[in-house]
Amino acid sequence: MEFFKKLYRWSSSWTGTVVIVLTIIFFIAQAFVIPSGSMKNTLLIGDMLFVKKFSYGIPVPRIPWIEVQVLPDFKGNGHLIEGDKPQRGDIVVFRYPHDEKIHYVKRCVATGGDIVFLKDKDLYLHPKEGNKFVEENYKGYQAIKLNDMLFVKNPYKKDHPGIHNDPAITQSGYQPEKLFNMSPIRVPEGEFFMMGDNRDHSNDSRFWGTVPYKFIVGKPWFIYFSWDEDKKIRWDRVFQTPDQLEKSKYINSKIKHKEGIY
Repeated sequence: MEFFKKLYRWSSSWTGTVVIVLTIIFFIAQAFVIPSGSMKNTLLIGDMLFVKKFSYGIPVPRIPWIEVQVLPDFKGNGHLIEGDKPQRGDIVVFRYPHDEKIHYVKRCVATGGDIVFLKDKDLYLHPKEGNKFVEENYKGYQAIKLNDMLFVKNPYKKDHPGIHNDPAITQSGYQPEKLFNMSPIRVPEGEFFMMGDNRDHSNDSRFWGTVPYKFIVGKPWFIYFSWDEDKKIRWDRVFQTPDQLEKSKYINSKIKHKEGIY
């Protein structure tokens, strides 16, 4: 009993509180705010969510806001403990490879060994497992054969209805070519190709490349608060997970205005 009394007194002190909070942020969950519309209509601007830090291993801990590492990267892969890797279709929080202090949230559309390309805004995927895998796991999807490889057309739109294109964005509007067409690339092993669900308003792997495992932070857990641009609380999004949100009324809402690339 004396031990628990001492533990309670310590946890109630400033030191104990700081240690407990930092432990949670370092190893369990960290709060983030969705700042842009790149994942609309799945995640919206103003969604405040917790990210599960242990989804893909335990990242090397950093002090929030100033992003200073508190431990060395012993393994050289950005993680104290290596874990599962992002899977195709996962929504992932990661550090922007060209500026580690910036966090992005996108959907993983291809993993190491996969081949992807874009044609007229449509995403085509050839999984590294090969043609038989496509035939067995993508029944009901349209597929095309190129160089004896089967490519699945838009392999995520059926299961993730938040993925969409903006019909107002056309090639005649001098938009970046990679919004419409991208030559086939093979994703390097241990890396991931990320795209926003708001396909025509997302700054993602189409423009700056794949994401190595060392930059993977975690997976969105649930929204703890949400408000719109007018500061009106969106109560029906509070305590919802991304899976639940994909079935919500927000998914099928129309884009009401033009947005910039994020």
